[in-house]
Amino acid sequence: MNSLITGGCGFIGSHLTDRLLKEGHRVTVVDNMSTGRRKNLEHAVEIKNLTIVEADVNDFEKIHPYFEGVDNVFHLAALADIVPSIENPVAYHRSNADGTVSVLESCRKHGVKRIIYSASSSCYGIPDHYPTPETAEIRPQYPYALTKYLGEEICMHWAHVYKMNITSLRFFNVYGLRSRTSGTYGAVFGVFLAQKLNGKPFTIVGDGSQTRDFTFVTDVADACYTASNRNDISGEIFNVGSGNTYSVNRLVELLGGEKVFIPKRPGEPDCTYADISKIKNKLGWQPKISLEEGVAEMLRHIEYWRDAPLWEPDSIKKATEGWFKFLGK
Repeated sequence: MNSLITGGCGFIGSHLTDRLLKEGHRVTVVDNMSTGRRKNLEHAVEIKNLTIVEADVNDFEKIHPYFEGVDNVFHLAALADIVPSIENPVAYHRSNADGTVSVLESCRKHGVKRIIYSASSSCYGIPDHYPTPETAEIRPQYPYALTKYLGEEICMHWAHVYKMNITSLRFFNVYGLRSRTSGTYGAVFGVFLAQKLNGKPFTIVGDGSQTRDFTFVTDVADACYTASNRNDISGEIFNVGSGNTYSVNRLVELLGGEKVFIPKRPGEPDCTYADISKIKNKLGWQPKISLEEGVAEMLRHIEYWRDAPLWEPDSIKKATEGWFKFLGK
């Protein structure tokens, strides 16, 4: 198979690249390196079946030739994180919505057979029901959530109008090796691991009783691969989660260390918990890695986060001022 991954040098994309190469695919990675890093694939650069192209998905004229002869496209390229999306919504719309149009038109131009879109569970906002099914009301709370959902809607529209074979996967709280270590305040694992390396207390939002559906990155890559093998399914949306939900206090217990509490933030749910019965029943996929196994793996490779920024209560307060300003009541 010839596969193309947008954002393939990123966190999830690099693991998916590994999986496809292992399965014998010829893989082309398209990544503008804004958050992705070539280092994430340095172990694979000598593999003859891998081609890395540095390009922005919005540059249709530059990227579309690479889609010729491609069987499967996995569209993972996107801007992530909450705070930057509040501060710069235009960039997020361009990347996550307009970029999706550019990718889909590249696929349409060259007759790509199968497209997998990486959506976000943030589209549910603060749900009414747990576990949360795909039929739950859509309530994006900030521009990142909105623009990822717009990308999904665009995919479903292209599937309907142009009869393209497209599936969307809504990822829940993905964590694992190679997660981003940039200067942006973001995912809890990167924040906590840098704090642990520096002997600082973990900054727990609220009282730590809130729970998250922490899903290990190799399980997410497996879901993408599994979905790509089902040409009989199109125009469908599936949750991808761990099958459980875990408190932040439980995560701290597994990581081991002192803790300090910071104010609860508006627009954040007390729980994220995917109903994964649909993907289990229709695709035969299910997660394999427990939180305990995933955290142990991250601790074995904790030095990866040595260069990650160290966040403490005062710097977090400053970094999230816009969050409270625009999302607070």
